[in-house]
Amino acid sequence: MSDSDLPAWSEPFVGERRTGLLRSRPLGDLDRATVFGGTDGAGVTVAIIDSGVERDHPDVGGQLVRSVVIEFGDDDEPTVRPDPEAIDVVGHGTACAGIIHGLAPAAELISVRVLGPDNKGKGQIFAAGLEWAISQGATVANLSLSSRSEAMFPIFHDLADRAYFANCLLVSAANNVPGASYPSLFAAVVSVAAHDVGDPWTWFYNPAPPVEFGAYGVDVEVAWKGGGHVVATGNSFAAPHVAGLAALIRSRYPQATPFEVKTILAATANQPA
Repeated sequence: MSDSDLPAWSEPFVGERRTGLLRSRPLGDLDRATVFGGTDGAGVTVAIIDSGVERDHPDVGGQLVRSVVIEFGDDDEPTVRPDPEAIDVVGHGTACAGIIHGLAPAAELISVRVLGPDNKGKGQIFAAGLEWAISQGATVANLSLSSRSEAMFPIFHDLADRAYFANCLLVSAANNVPGASYPSLFAAVVSVAAHDVGDPWTWFYNPAPPVEFGAYGVDVEVAWKGGGHVVATGNSFAAPHVAGLAALIRSRYPQATPFEVKTILAATANQPA
């Protein structure tokens, strides 16, 4: 796959360039069996802020416990309404949910629908969905979307800080095209781009951000709406792999803070061959 076919920010995590990720580990290597062995995500709630999650999709495993839609009300302010049918208007959110459930099958999932059938949405709606998820006590929030609006920069910066101090770990995909996007570029957030190793248990840590982690996101078979599956590529599908791993860590270590979870992810990341 050529660079032009890769999602932006994925380059350090692909092919021979992964050798640039070799580094000494000041805290040593953490044993994966100790960190992940025997944990299944129980006790963790993952909010998926996206296009919705199809409750009955087999890959969701019956773990969707709540579904809401964020939309503009009569006063042109974002409002939250229940989504009892729990639909996905695109398939994108169901893809993320399936990946997370595959890694952390006992984690409970909350769907926060902020995108429309064109897989696009307004920054205010996205921000309101994130604010709601934080207020509801989500343990992890998967953000396989971002805003390129400079006007939204301070709003997402504030929300990233609020999430951090509320002990809600934000896992955010980098934009698939070059250029700044938010909140993935904030230090309080776990930022993720795609690599091409076909293994959900392979992830890399990048000591030279802006994007810190690389996870499986190239030619991934993912769940899609209508109970189906598609093969897709994008940073969007790398992020939920890291969100699933984070759910396992938070299940094993319930008192771990966001920066401690990020440290554990870095200390258990694969060293490039």
